[in-house]
Amino acid sequence: MRVLITGGDSGQLRHELRRTVPADAILLGEEESRLDVTDAPAVADRIARLEPQVILNAAAYTAVDRAESEPDLARAVNVEGVRHLARAALEGGARLVHVSTDFVFGGPASGPPPYAEGAPTDPLGVYGTTKRDGERVLAGLLPESGCTVRTSWVHSAHGGNFVRTMLRLMNERTEIGVVADQIGSPTWAHSLARAVWRAAEVEATGTLHWSDAGVASWYDLAVATLEEGRTLGLVRGEPRVVPLRTDQYPLPATRPASSLLETSRTRELLGLPAIHWREQLRTMLGELT
Repeated sequence: MRVLITGGDSGQLRHELRRTVPADAILLGEEESRLDVTDAPAVADRIARLEPQVILNAAAYTAVDRAESEPDLARAVNVEGVRHLARAALEGGARLVHVSTDFVFGGPASGPPPYAEGAPTDPLGVYGTTKRDGERVLAGLLPESGCTVRTSWVHSAHGGNFVRTMLRLMNERTEIGVVADQIGSPTWAHSLARAVWRAAEVEATGTLHWSDAGVASWYDLAVATLEEGRTLGLVRGEPRVVPLRTDQYPLPATRPASSLLETSRTRELLGLPAIHWREQLRTMLGELT
């Protein structure tokens, strides 16, 4: 399986995809500079020249709050970037597995969670809207050879994410306020990478949902990070984590109150087990030691 992975070198998913390459896969273009998915000619040239059978798209604009003030840049990456990849994949006969987000759902307006793959999308901000629109572009251009994998609350030992931010703050402050009335499923990027690879192997199409098992609020995740981090020696001192309501911690972008994803169909299709997010968090933090 000849595979091209997109995404920045500092991206946590691209890092994990490269760590979990199946034995029968050959990575293409690894020695070349990062592919700018917003550059249509560059995308077309790279794919035509390397002739991948599968493209794994880990390139994304993921700055949820900054997207509110940079909508054009978010759309260039999350919508037009997907369009460029899908058109080049169509021309070259490649399959495309694209990673999206739980933020395409808006909470109660989208219906009661957990959300099945076919649930109505209703994003609340620019980030979620551009990711939703990117999904639609892929479905329109590659209905028989494109696959979207939605995921949630991704963390890893590599790159920037909520868990690593919490560890830093816990070693700088004595008290940290964290929102406790938004819930989802934390997901280790390593787990997500395995699911993406498996989706490519079984030639999945349409939309899949993948997250680690269990439910948490951001507050729950912060407390778990503190407890596990202290056990592993990653947190010094005794910082206090304080639960906050969303209205006590205003941010530019509105988040869904719940963005739980229904993953049972995907797990059956991919043949991968459900592992609880707390166990995955413990394993990930172990890598930081």
